[in-house]
Amino acid sequence: MASDQPIVIYPPGADGGRRVRDGARFLGMAYGLLDVVEFLRLEGLESVDDDWLRRSAAVEWRGGGPDMWSAHG
Repeated sequence: MASDQPIVIYPPGADGGRRVRDGARFLGMAYGLLDVVEFLRLEGLESVDDDWLRRSAAVEWRGGGPDMWSAHG
């Protein structure tokens, strides 16, 4: 991760998937916290886990926090 910008997890789509970006780089569609963890590990953040995602200031959750995986709440 070379970006100074936050990791952004966008609001859930109709299928519950959330786009994940690291700066300008699209990392993938996540359908749960473990997907986000895996994307970030592939980016070189070896020690990332779901607890880190929940509390890190480097992560910007849009349209709901880490427990929101449905477009309908």
